[in-house]
Amino acid sequence: YLQTGPVALTSLLTFGALSGSAALGSEDYLELAMLLALVVGVVRLLIGVLGAGVVAHLMSEPMLMGFLPGAALLIVASQLPAALGVPADGAVLGSAYEALIHPADWDPVALALAGGALLVVAGGRRLHRFFPGVLVALLAGLLAGSVAGDPVATVGAVPSGFPELGLELPYGELPALLVPGAVIALVGFAEAASVARTYATRERRRWSADREFISQGAANLVAGASGGYPVGGSLSRTALNHSAGAVSRRAGAITGLAVLAFLPFAGVVEPLAQAVLAAIVIAAVVGLIRLRRLVALWRVSRPQFAVAWTTFALTLLLAPRVELAVVVGVTLSIAVHLVRELSLRLEVSVEGDTLEVRPAGVLWFATAADLQERLIELLERHPDAARLRLALDGLGRIDL
Repeated sequence: YLQTGPVALTSLLTFGALSGSAALGSEDYLELAMLLALVVGVVRLLIGVLGAGVVAHLMSEPMLMGFLPGAALLIVASQLPAALGVPADGAVLGSAYEALIHPADWDPVALALAGGALLVVAGGRRLHRFFPGVLVALLAGLLAGSVAGDPVATVGAVPSGFPELGLELPYGELPALLVPGAVIALVGFAEAASVARTYATRERRRWSADREFISQGAANLVAGASGGYPVGGSLSRTALNHSAGAVSRRAGAITGLAVLAFLPFAGVVEPLAQAVLAAIVIAAVVGLIRLRRLVALWRVSRPQFAVAWTTFALTLLLAPRVELAVVVGVTLSIAVHLVRELSLRLEVSVEGDTLEVRPAGVLWFATAADLQERLIELLERHPDAARLRLALDGLGRIDL
């Protein structure tokens, strides 16, 4: 069921990785994006071939719970100026803030188009699961851009025709793209894995992380070789594919052929109003902003709450270098696990002249010395104890 292609999360990560490396939209920028897709493809392919798919689980749930809403907020913020009809100038959050605090600068036409598009996309889902809300909004945006003329900002020139295949890329820039490429390969895979696992479970079918890594790697290699940028598994398109009754991989092949058939006529979207396009993007990602889940973590686990909110805050503060927030989030997740592995909880009871101690946790070489010290302290506090009994049934594992 998984539909692979351009997705918002991977697009944001790509934007963050390439910001500052070349002028946005320039030939150098496009070539770096293609090279980045190849890096992502090779990393994912190697992980799958080596059977190291378990590495995907390093993306802890709290880290993703913090990163995804932060990334979604950035994507929404990046589209707000276009939806309000004001020019974007500077950083993503700064531009969105400036646009919001100056309502006098808002373009009523752009605002009406964006609001109407949001209403069509969101309302269409309520009418029927097969209602093509995005397509209807797109056609309305094309009509508005064509009829209104200059007052409405449009997408502008869109290349038509089939892409050229080639690997003549700036390989000298490869070292600078290795870390961002690895981050995209892992973080972007988390969305594809989550979607694929969900539908595999629903259909009671096995899902292999290794095979998914190989397929996602192949997709990115093809993207890089054909003028594309990093791609991933789409939640919304996969859900549509499944609800439409897809039962085999032929559904994806038909989708691909339909896109190929459209490429020679891609220029027809040039009159599309930017406000409508912005509204479509906002509608696609706004569902990822689930701050209530982040708040609820406080009642479940304070350390995981800290991991999630730190990742969320850094995603916003470090934009567009959001991959750095992911690295910090993964590091914090591992650190929380190590701290737990380094702590032993002791349950102490006294029966007559017997001192019973029941440690809980993991007893290994990093905690053995701590246990010994705490036992000596207990014996000092209980000078009348004649026997010390250690009940080890509370330990998850005992190292040699």
